[in-house]
Amino acid sequence: MAGQAVRPSSDATEPAAAGTRWRTVDIVVTAVLGVAFGVVFWAWNLAFGPLSAPLAFLAPLVGILNGVYLMPGVVAGLLVRKPGAAVFASTLAAAVSLLFGSPYGGIIIVYGLVQGVGGELGFLLTRYRSFGWGTAVLAGVTAGLSTSILDNSLYYSDLSFFGFKLPYTVFTVISSVLLAGIVGLVLVRALARTGALSSFAAGRTRV
Repeated sequence: MAGQAVRPSSDATEPAAAGTRWRTVDIVVTAVLGVAFGVVFWAWNLAFGPLSAPLAFLAPLVGILNGVYLMPGVVAGLLVRKPGAAVFASTLAAAVSLLFGSPYGGIIIVYGLVQGVGGELGFLLTRYRSFGWGTAVLAGVTAGLSTSILDNSLYYSDLSFFGFKLPYTVFTVISSVLLAGIVGLVLVRALARTGALSSFAAGRTRV
């Protein structure tokens, strides 16, 4: 395992063609990620109100809390490295949070799907060939933009573009980059160090 953990970091740009076909382990691990983040979503929903209250002095600043909801898609994409992983994990996480009692109702499934597609776009833009810091940040940006567009269209359509929508989008993207992108990649690499990801390319790159 130690030998695998120190293979050249160039593995982070290995072609997706080396493994675009989904294996049973890919499905299981992506599902586990989705369920785990669904529980995280449930807990975060409870904390969201109290955490957002101190941010009321600058309404768009609430977007800084959105990054947690964008983590499953980006983390799954960085770990599983298969087309569709981000959408699968994100949508499942939303569904699980709904089962636990999401205050947002059924629309949360739409959000999970859209956020997953947003994260997926970041990996698609690199043709699923790169899974390092640049791609993690890119996927964080595209995921953040996806949920911002949906929020601004569904809930904030009557608000000012420059007064609310634009800064809200900026704060959401920053949160997504930091939590989904950077923290997400740190999490994947930490798991790789334990040897738990030996069945994945993410566990065979230098960490």
